[in-house]
Amino acid sequence: MSAQIEKQNGQQYPVSFEQHHKISCFLAYEYRLLDEERFDDWLALMHEDIHYWMPGIENRRRENLLEHGFYAADHMAYFDDGLRDLGRRVARFKQPSAWAENPATRNVHQVSNIEVYYGETDGEYVVHSVFQSVRSRGLDEQYVIHGRRRDLLVQEGGSFKIKQRLILIPNATLTCKNINTFL
Repeated sequence: MSAQIEKQNGQQYPVSFEQHHKISCFLAYEYRLLDEERFDDWLALMHEDIHYWMPGIENRRRENLLEHGFYAADHMAYFDDGLRDLGRRVARFKQPSAWAENPATRNVHQVSNIEVYYGETDGEYVVHSVFQSVRSRGLDEQYVIHGRRRDLLVQEGGSFKIKQRLILIPNATLTCKNINTFL
């Protein structure tokens, strides 16, 4: 079915159960790669035009939300990365001078509430999900980051590439020491 037929009047149309399952498995696989610190394999899942963005959340009065929302493109972001930037972050994780990762952080990522819709063009999918990232260091240090994601996936062959990722956390302040993980 063409994207023009599937999206009319701004309404998103959900994909088939089979396609939803394939994309859900892809997202679970992506998180397993991160948990196993297979960062090069994870990086290979990114589209060459990836925009990986996690804006800072701002506290705003309810009457200002309709006009401004909780975040703005021209304000602070934890991530505002393309493929080159993500590659630099991955390379940094491997360096012996990455003191924030020695001893290594143990990660557990979870993804749920996955909704998959047809994108604007054939082979593109808009994916909404909820995530939780549990990071543990040393004997008793543990941090939890949770939030929502909106991804744009592009089908390439039998798999997918992540072309856009918007990560939204509910917190206006990050409650952990650093964000040395991908979400």
